[in-house]
Amino acid sequence: MISNLAFVHPEAIIAEDVTIEPFAYVAENVVIGKGTWVGPNATILPGARIGCNCRIFPSAVVAGIPQDLKFRGEDTTAWIGDNTTVREAVTINRGTASSGKTVIGENCLVMAYAHVGHDCRVGNSCILGNATALAGEVKVDDWAILSGGTLVHQFARIGGHVIIGGGSRVRMDVPPYLKADREPLAYMGINSVGLVRRGFAKEKIDDIHNIYRVIFQNGLNNTMALEKVERDFVQSPERDYIIRFIKESERGVIRGPKR
Repeated sequence: MISNLAFVHPEAIIAEDVTIEPFAYVAENVVIGKGTWVGPNATILPGARIGCNCRIFPSAVVAGIPQDLKFRGEDTTAWIGDNTTVREAVTINRGTASSGKTVIGENCLVMAYAHVGHDCRVGNSCILGNATALAGEVKVDDWAILSGGTLVHQFARIGGHVIIGGGSRVRMDVPPYLKADREPLAYMGINSVGLVRRGFAKEKIDDIHNIYRVIFQNGLNNTMALEKVERDFVQSPERDYIIRFIKESERGVIRGPKR
C-alpha cells in the first residue's frame, strides 16, 4: 500500500506488498524489495537499494550524498539487505568513487540516530546501537554489536562476533570474538556470552580465549604472538580468521588494558 500522501517518483522500482506511509519521500533511482515498510517522513534518496522485508522508520534518511569533500557527484549507491531494520533518524550515506557503494547486510538492526558513512561495509546480523557513528570506509564483520554512542574512526575495521561497550571511541582495529571497552579502547576478554548464543562449542570458545591470552597477555609483540599461535594451536577457521585479521590490519589492533 502506497499512501496518497507520500511522494514516490514514477521511476522508482517498488516491489509488491511494499507499504509507504504518509509523507514519506521516495526519489528516482531507488529500488525497494517486497514486503518492506517505509514509515512516515522517511526519506529514500537516489541510489538506495533496499531489500525485502525491511523496516525504515520515521525521519530516517537512506542514500544521502556523502559527507566527504572529495565527492564530486558520482553515481553511487547505498544497499540495505533483507530483513534489516533502520530506526528513527538514522542516516545512511551512499558511496563515493572509493568503492561506489555503502552496504549494510541482512538481518541487521540500526538503532535510532545512528550514522553510517560513505563506503562503509556492515556485515550480516550486526547491531549498531543508538547514536553510533561510523565514519567513511569502516568495515564491520558479521554478528558484531556496537553499543550506544560508539564512534568509529574512518578506515577502522571491527571483527565478527565483537561487542563494544557504549560510548567507546574506536581508533584502531578490533579483532574478532572480543569484548572491547575503556578509554583508550582495550581488550576486555572474549565475547563468550555471544559465542554461546550463536552455538559455538565450549572447546572452540576455550581455544579462542587461549589464543587471545597469547596475543594480549604474554608480553609478546604481534609478530611473535602470531608465530606462537600458528605453532601451538591446531588450524581452524577461528584461529585462521584471528591471524588473518591481525596480519591484514592497516591501523593496528587494540591492546590489552593497562595494569
